[in-house]
Amino acid sequence: MVQDARFEDGDEKPLRLMAADRDDLAVISALVQDAVFPAAQMRWLARERRFVLLLNRFRWEDPLNARGARKPERVQSLLVIEDVLKVQSQGVAPSDDDMVLSLLTIEFEPGEDGSGALVLTLAGDGAVRLEVESINLLLKDVTRPYLAPSHKVPSHPF
Repeated sequence: MVQDARFEDGDEKPLRLMAADRDDLAVISALVQDAVFPAAQMRWLARERRFVLLLNRFRWEDPLNARGARKPERVQSLLVIEDVLKVQSQGVAPSDDDMVLSLLTIEFEPGEDGSGALVLTLAGDGAVRLEVESINLLLKDVTRPYLAPSHKVPSHPF
């Protein structure tokens, strides 16, 4: 007999999520909120029309982790964006190995016929704008969770 999946079945398993529309994108954006990464970990592979980002994301999907009931965890994840036509950045020096960035949100600005721009908003007034043919993202965990070096749950004062 086949049983439905349970929420608990996803516990401690790596995420692998795709986004093909704005609703999917909202889920991925929530999961990568407060991810940190060195600027040098961003790559635009122009010939392949792919933008890749290796980030250390906070594990928001773990409710105990997000509430601070368990020691806060992060996990290294790949964010892969396909069908990228152009990349622009503001307040970001991709060649600066020492610059650490914090991702706040990913939003889609629609264009014509499903095309548009994905805007990765960074803390400190930085942003990366990707002109894309369509929404086509993959978020994939590539390491096991580890204790967050700050030992804190990210917060945003109002």
